[in-house]
Amino acid sequence: MTANLTSTTTPDFASLLFQAATAYRGEGGELPTPSLLVNALLQAEKVAKQQRLNYAFESLVGKWRLCFATGTRKVRKRGGIILGQGFYLPKFVPVYISFSAALESFNATLEKDSGKGEIGNQVQLGSLLLKLTGPAQYLGKKNLLAFDFTQMLFSLFGLVVYNGPIRSGKVQGEDFYNQPIAKLPFFAFFLVTENFIAARGRGGGLALWIRET
Repeated sequence: MTANLTSTTTPDFASLLFQAATAYRGEGGELPTPSLLVNALLQAEKVAKQQRLNYAFESLVGKWRLCFATGTRKVRKRGGIILGQGFYLPKFVPVYISFSAALESFNATLEKDSGKGEIGNQVQLGSLLLKLTGPAQYLGKKNLLAFDFTQMLFSLFGLVVYNGPIRSGKVQGEDFYNQPIAKLPFFAFFLVTENFIAARGRGGGLALWIRET
């Protein structure tokens, strides 16, 4: 269910994003319309650029549930992209992203403030679970997190079907930190709070995640 808000009653972007996170968790209130939420995300991104906000990698560490995302489409004549309308992720298909400051799976000991860590992306549909993991590196001055998925875990009814490396990774785990950012997927975070985070992906789409409680 979405809130019927008009332009004269639209709250500031922070309040609107907080409203979306609260309502999606089922803690009260109504979900803002997708168009309002897209505008709020764009406003947040604009403010982050204007104020040159910086977020520490430690503020991203944890598990986050994907709440809202936009697609994109290319504009052939202009050579650019246009954001899609955006949609709320169905609650019966939970999608999570996680960040940790240590690469335990790669047997690496990393300095706390190095910006190096691990990313995880998990999707669950009923008894089916798919989780991708790999190395990540955070560039604090740009709030940009580059990553690569190199490992996959697939289970069905609690039984592990596959747990090992995948060939879709751009580079090997040990060579990841020597690669230029231009060759890697990344998220450019423009809003990081205790309850939710928001970023633009390399493809141009926007996403909002809420902290898993």
